[in-house]
Amino acid sequence: MDREKRLLALRNRLAYVEDVFGPDGNDSIRVLKARAAEFLERLPHFPQADVEREFRRIEELLDFSEKKLEKELTPMDRVRIVRHPQRICLKDILENVYDNYSEIGGQGEYNIDPSVLIARAIISRRVGRRVVNQPVLVIGHEKGHGEEFRNGGSAKPWGNAKALHYMKVAETENIPIHTYVFTPGSYPVEDYPGAAQQIARNLYEMSALRVPVVAVFSEGGSGGAEAVALADRRIMLSHGYYSVISPEGAAAIEGRLRNGQRADSALVERCARQLAITAQDNVANGYVDRVVQEPPLGARPDHFEFFKTLRREILQATNEVVSSVKSMKLFRAMALSSRTHRKAALDPESIYVRWDLSNAARDRLLCKRYQRFRDMSHHAYRDNRTFMDKIRSGLEPLCWSLHSFVSYGLARGMRKRVRDLAEEVSAEAFLISERVVRPARKALSRFSGPDQPRAELGKRAKEALTRLSCPEEGACINGDSWVWMSGRAREDRAVSCPNARTHGCPDLWAPDLFSEFAGVCPCCGHHFSMEYEWYFYNVFNYAEAQEFNADIESGNPLEYEGFDAKIEQARKRTGRKSSCVTFETSLDGVQVVVASLIAPFRGGTVGAAEGEKFILAAERAQKKHYPFIAYVHGTAGIRIQEGVNGVIQMPRCTLAVRRYIDAGGLYLVIYDTNSYAGPVASFLGCSPYQFAIRSSNIGFAGPGVISETTGMPVPPNYHKAYQALSRGHVHGIWDRREIRKNLYQVLLTVGGRNLYYR
Repeated sequence: MDREKRLLALRNRLAYVEDVFGPDGNDSIRVLKARAAEFLERLPHFPQADVEREFRRIEELLDFSEKKLEKELTPMDRVRIVRHPQRICLKDILENVYDNYSEIGGQGEYNIDPSVLIARAIISRRVGRRVVNQPVLVIGHEKGHGEEFRNGGSAKPWGNAKALHYMKVAETENIPIHTYVFTPGSYPVEDYPGAAQQIARNLYEMSALRVPVVAVFSEGGSGGAEAVALADRRIMLSHGYYSVISPEGAAAIEGRLRNGQRADSALVERCARQLAITAQDNVANGYVDRVVQEPPLGARPDHFEFFKTLRREILQATNEVVSSVKSMKLFRAMALSSRTHRKAALDPESIYVRWDLSNAARDRLLCKRYQRFRDMSHHAYRDNRTFMDKIRSGLEPLCWSLHSFVSYGLARGMRKRVRDLAEEVSAEAFLISERVVRPARKALSRFSGPDQPRAELGKRAKEALTRLSCPEEGACINGDSWVWMSGRAREDRAVSCPNARTHGCPDLWAPDLFSEFAGVCPCCGHHFSMEYEWYFYNVFNYAEAQEFNADIESGNPLEYEGFDAKIEQARKRTGRKSSCVTFETSLDGVQVVVASLIAPFRGGTVGAAEGEKFILAAERAQKKHYPFIAYVHGTAGIRIQEGVNGVIQMPRCTLAVRRYIDAGGLYLVIYDTNSYAGPVASFLGCSPYQFAIRSSNIGFAGPGVISETTGMPVPPNYHKAYQALSRGHVHGIWDRREIRKNLYQVLLTVGGRNLYYR
């Protein structure tokens, strides 16, 4: 029986090596296969006394070959390793790293989403003569070992919703959270609650979780990874990858492939190398704290020594997070720090740190988490601001912080008390007036005629209350008086409305359509696309606005082949240095800060420069106590050529938004044209007030990506604004001609006079 098991293990190892390196392999694999075939052929004829020796010899050859092949691994080989069915999965980790666990939230294929596994686990440690059981919540993607119902670890929206629910449970119980990322990416469906919206909700809530979070990466695919990976410590397995997109997806984009065409292997290998997806790349860029070394060619379920190593690293990371925010930590903190720098230091099992936190420690944890992500990716963009500009941008927030402290800290409380007292006195005076003065006035009115001016005033007041509302002067612009008009208004041609066949719309003359009508069909209301300048000048008063941080520009941090030329071409075409434009303006007397993603610059994609400008805009709005508006003229998602430098902007910007909202700010998002992927699934989708122009399409992935990923046909109106409204993603749909009026109305009603920026 032992012989059969060893024979099966041998065949599995051979098959594994061939799967990782492909059928062609290299010379080492061909020699190994030949020796193995010879061994299997001669095995039945070996004398019994020689079987053990021959088994040992072939196993030693396998060990030697695996160590040799380990040094030849390419980034794409590592991708094949983490996708292999023999790769360790979350259940293997629960069985071998934790001392006890119970699955919660469903089991197996009867789970609400089998690709997300949640367990309440125990780590037991001996402290002196007693055993201490430390509870943790374990959340992660479960790929299984070839279990198809697990969907390859691609979480659906309700799976991420389940994960978030139990994160909040862990926060209530004050226990740490360990998350494991084993996903190629989220499942791109917009069924309620919607893939993008749920990931955004997860990031928003995780940014303020008041318990330690430790994330372990094996396969980290873009937004699907970020949904559970906004953590205080991020560990990565040495054969894992963490990327903005799969190498095959990047190759499909680079090769401009359509209709299910496959990229050739050389292009896929090149994209995998250029995306900088390996553990070593991510540590070098500062997006991962440590790498856990795996056995040659990756960890598999029978590598029990690896599980001991992983347990030590998990304990070390959790102890570090807790110790960094606790008050009594001196000697244990020194011991933890020494282990980080010296391998011969104390084992984490022997360093006991209580993992529950006080309220003060929780507050420090949130501050450290924000600063941790705030410090990331500064190397990945070009800051061309002059030295004086940098000095000014550093001093200005300090001045505004001082102003805010005086105006909203010291003086606000006094003003509020005076205002409250005045309201109480006026209410009392009004009541006395009603009880005393009004009866006397009625008595006098019997002996005199009707008061004509007062009657006329009452009539006008009644009319004002009952008539339809009219926007205030300057709240919107009508007729042919738009400040900025599209260049298409100068074209002498007729334009046909797409709804002409169903709605009977007449042909439209371009000078009328793109000037007076603002690109809107007057018959059916269809919205033609408009340039971002139209919104800047006609809605946001850009002519009088103050733009800031314009010299922070997009770069090519990964030195991606051919990307410098594309960035330069986008700069020349648009006159902009990135796809994010930030400015401060006034909307009918209300000062606001605006951050806009513009589609003409690389599709409005977000990279390190765009993320930094967005964060600086949110911080400016917070310092000045202004509303913060994100206008999305269009975004195709995260810029793939920047790799993880781009995808890390999802948690970075979400943390900045959460910090701004928690400080009392009003954050509004307005979508136009096509808004997809990472930004919508993070710092845009987490806004409590999201609105869309009728021309907008909103979602997690475009129709082509959904068809290729799921194999399902996509309905023609799947991403339309009204679909987003029906599932609660956006909270209103606006006509382009009324956007300024509606925005001003929102600032007055949603904001109101009691929010701090007023």
